[in-house]
Amino acid sequence: MPDQCPMAIDPAGRDIHGEGSRMRDRGPVALVELPDAVGAFAVSSPELLKRLLTDARVSKDPRRHWPLWINGQISPDWPLFTWVAVQNMFTAYGTEHKRLRTLVSSAFTARRTAALRPRIEEITGRLLDRVAEVGRRGEVVDLREEFCYPLPIQVISELFGLPRDKAADLREVVDSLFHTSAEPDEVTANYGRLYAVMGELVEEKRKSPGDDLTTNLLAARDDGRGARLSEQELLDTLVLMIGAGHETTVNLIDNAVHALLTHPEQLAHVREGRATWDDAVEETLRADAPVASLPLRYAVEDIELGELGGPEGTVIRAGEAILAAYAAAGRDPQQYGNDADRFDVTRVDKDHLAFGYGVHHCLGAPLGRLEARIALPALFGRFPELTLAVPSEELLPVESFISNGHRSLPVRLT
Repeated sequence: MPDQCPMAIDPAGRDIHGEGSRMRDRGPVALVELPDAVGAFAVSSPELLKRLLTDARVSKDPRRHWPLWINGQISPDWPLFTWVAVQNMFTAYGTEHKRLRTLVSSAFTARRTAALRPRIEEITGRLLDRVAEVGRRGEVVDLREEFCYPLPIQVISELFGLPRDKAADLREVVDSLFHTSAEPDEVTANYGRLYAVMGELVEEKRKSPGDDLTTNLLAARDDGRGARLSEQELLDTLVLMIGAGHETTVNLIDNAVHALLTHPEQLAHVREGRATWDDAVEETLRADAPVASLPLRYAVEDIELGELGGPEGTVIRAGEAILAAYAAAGRDPQQYGNDADRFDVTRVDKDHLAFGYGVHHCLGAPLGRLEARIALPALFGRFPELTLAVPSEELLPVESFISNGHRSLPVRLT
């Protein structure tokens, strides 16, 4: 049985990897306490997590399978409210999930993603010109602000046809989605702003359709056939694809740059051909999952974990919540050995769960990888003497236990 005293999760995510280590010390599954004393089972074993993520007895639909939601005990001012309240494929179960994912995946195709390469390369080059301008004469550049953040947000904005004058609004509402230490009144206000921005985008595209994913999703909403997207599902799908899809790539690029700058021998492996940029991307995803812990899943019925290779005698009861602890799983010594905490681009086993697993595997994973594989060689090729401007231990994490990145990434170009 896991320790019966729940481990409190820090809403501000100030020590994600230390917390992950303490979580693993409690076993492959640990009782944790989320904000407002909401309990959950955090799963940090990669193998057990894979089995749960593909088990039909595990749901993401709180309206059907989470008693706290059904009984009205989860209020709109809960910091994770949006993560469970949305009605899209992220929180759908069974046939409903299949219906929604089919509609979205028909718009988010591999061909469309591949066709973005020239545009991503163009945006990358323009942003690096800006970085060079800001960093002239040895001045410090916040690389997260000037490069890691604007690249994905520009790509996702163009993909969904968001007008340029709405970029600042988008950034504000996306940041609020991941701010898990926000005060109750801030959570409620952010929720309203989020849907205001998405609603404005939908109305704009109804008036002026374009060759973009919002227009494609509107076709699924408005074509008059049955079993299509409802208006709420449309808005919530935009929240998912634009919000979560963008934040993961920001953190991926941020964490990869940080890892390579703090492990120069690993950067040398890539530069000298002993490893590839793909290796750097995948090792970053393993060692520093851009989404540290993802809420929530729920047991549809009692699940005896011993039947899934987990600890004998531990049962997740019907209606209890499950937290996918991706950052902790990525550094599990049982899978990666005693050096699981070490960033090593030559590591043979870089298998990870950073983009999820099973039917809920992230549709945007190919786009995130593509952006990182373009951004990293371009950045280090343009600025071969790039260094951190402050000691690594002085860097502050983003204020979230879901999002895993840095508030800023100050560097010098020479």
